[in-house]
Amino acid sequence: MEELEKKNISSTSMKEEEEEEEIDNSFVPVYHSFSSQNYHSHVASGVDYLSILASKHGDFLLSSAGDQVKVSELEGKVVGLYFSANWYSPCTKFTNLLVNVYQQLKECSNVNLGFEIVFVSSDEDLNAFNAYRSSMPWLAIPFSDLETRRALTQKFDVEGIPCLVILQPNDNKLDSAVIKDGVELVYRYGVQAFPFTRERLEELREKEKEKHDSQTLSSLLTHEARDFLLGHPSSKQVPVASLKGKTVGLYFSAQWCIPAKKFTPRLVSVYEKIKQQLEGKEEEDFEIVFVSSDHNQVEFATYFETMPWLAIPFDDPTIKALAKYFDIRGIPSLVVLGPDGKTVTKQGRSLVNLYKENAYPFTKTRVGILEKQMDEIAKGLPKTETHSGHRHELTLVPEGHGGGAFICCDCDEQGYGWAYQCLECGYEVHPKCVKPVCRGPDN
Repeated sequence: MEELEKKNISSTSMKEEEEEEEIDNSFVPVYHSFSSQNYHSHVASGVDYLSILASKHGDFLLSSAGDQVKVSELEGKVVGLYFSANWYSPCTKFTNLLVNVYQQLKECSNVNLGFEIVFVSSDEDLNAFNAYRSSMPWLAIPFSDLETRRALTQKFDVEGIPCLVILQPNDNKLDSAVIKDGVELVYRYGVQAFPFTRERLEELREKEKEKHDSQTLSSLLTHEARDFLLGHPSSKQVPVASLKGKTVGLYFSAQWCIPAKKFTPRLVSVYEKIKQQLEGKEEEDFEIVFVSSDHNQVEFATYFETMPWLAIPFDDPTIKALAKYFDIRGIPSLVVLGPDGKTVTKQGRSLVNLYKENAYPFTKTRVGILEKQMDEIAKGLPKTETHSGHRHELTLVPEGHGGGAFICCDCDEQGYGWAYQCLECGYEVHPKCVKPVCRGPDN
């Protein structure tokens, strides 16, 4: 197995993968979470990709039919280098989405001749490579050309897969560029991202910002054929307009989702405590709306019965629209909207896990106060701990030391802030989840 494969999956990322495996791929594509970023930070100077795709073994690529295609045929095209492998489920899931986007672009007469993808494999053997490549309608570096595959991985500093590096034609202009976050762009914008230029990405980001700035509860939760939500009993219709002025959580979940089996009862408890805290406060209120990705009406109905809040009707078109709009990559997920209908945070699940009912109303100001309180608590915690669930000593580290959000390897729940981390292998646990090992006087 190549070096890329060995370092791609740490113990923490394996936890993330296991959780993501519970996502219904027919509902929404899954990839690890990421925050919105300034694309300029991912842009490097343009390169002559024709020279880096050819090697001493030949100047050709393989077509989907197995024919040899001269590298020179890519001249003048926007090219996506797709680093992937069939043994990693996020790759196979993203491949399905990428195939759809690729085929749509190929059907556009003004795009057809100007875009191509080249598969750079991290598969374990030739049979795996051939099986995986059979699902791809684009070109590929021959599996036997290990030297070129390794060179491309090193040149573009590929540390994880799936990875889609977009190369603009080398026209010797200053704005020629390499975009390294093609996976994010395809997930977020689909075919609209083409031709992946700075100008196009800035235009899309501006449109996205304008849309989010103008969002309201009505624009998010209703359509021309429905202006209500389901209450209890499920036949009860609650007008969306009745939520105006409330803090609202959009709960993306499903009965079949294993992580949700733990989180949903916790959210119910937090919801009820928040409602108790707000009794008598007419100026504010809190509500949650279930956004289901259950497989059928029966699953939806039985799952919704366990929840004390509202729901969007099963299989309503708004469900997929919301998942795309809020870029939901995994469930359960809790997006919190403020009284004005604007997005407060997409990290509601993590905040509930960390602060429970104290997280309300989930604003930056409130979270800032809680983080300072957590920092004060951390000052009194041991700098290192031994945990019964791990063989190495764990070190207390702040958020950002391990990349921000993490999946606790003890309770399997996502968290932010302070954590006990194994500096050798990346194992992380919430401070509250540490089970210290009792040692004798001689140890």
